[in-house]
Amino acid sequence: MALLIVLSLIFSGCTRTPPEEAPEQIENPSFILATTTSTQDSGLLDDLLPVFTEDTGIEAKVVAVGTGKALQMGVDGEADVLLVHAKAAEEAFVANGDGLKRFDVMYNDFVVIGPKSDPAGVSEKAPNNVIDAFTAIRETQTAFVSRGDDSGTHKKELSIWDSIGTIPSGDWYVSAGKGMGDVIQMANEMLGYTLTDRATYLSMAQGIEIIPLVEGDERLFNQYGVIAVNPEKNEMINAEGAQAFIDWILSEKAQELIGEYGISEYGEPLFVPNAK
Repeated sequence: MALLIVLSLIFSGCTRTPPEEAPEQIENPSFILATTTSTQDSGLLDDLLPVFTEDTGIEAKVVAVGTGKALQMGVDGEADVLLVHAKAAEEAFVANGDGLKRFDVMYNDFVVIGPKSDPAGVSEKAPNNVIDAFTAIRETQTAFVSRGDDSGTHKKELSIWDSIGTIPSGDWYVSAGKGMGDVIQMANEMLGYTLTDRATYLSMAQGIEIIPLVEGDERLFNQYGVIAVNPEKNEMINAEGAQAFIDWILSEKAQELIGEYGISEYGEPLFVPNAK
């Protein structure tokens, strides 16, 4: 009997309650996010992505390029998810089978910025009309710096020139082939004009002299969308990571973070969340 009691105590001491199961982890805890330079240059991703990683345990490897290049990376299967801002091109990307589905994420607007002296007179002639403003810049042949990189901003700019029947060229028109931050710096040094998203401008406003001169035209609306790249592109596509990012950035928490970003530093949000 004594032996049975001892054995009973020994085996009962070896019994343990199973620990709670750890949260399920995806097989590949990192993915490639191809995005426009405005989300990077504005500082938005620096604000959002650490929270995303904390919430999910997944790391986003960011490639910030123009929207056209980001979409091409998706076509080539070199990215897992896209966060870009050229809606017509994004919808074509999905229609062609390169992406799974497009979702609205947030928006802001474009503004025409230029020197306070405003040599083309756009702030007086067309403060809320981008068509008339571009016409004035063309007629005066005042320096204009273009992204020239097939980005969402570049696509918008070209659509405005096209609407006034112009293919811009000449010494006054500089095609930079650079990101938004670099183009703003160039326009500032040249005392010229450029088209920029408001977020990148606000993030740089304290270090430059050029200012918004044309804004508020509905044609300057700037919508951002998120798209998972079709995983059938190749076996390297991280579909799980892409979907986790999409679910997170469309969530109430992420949307609130987007809506708050910029208020404390710039007095206004740099982006307006509008996920459905």
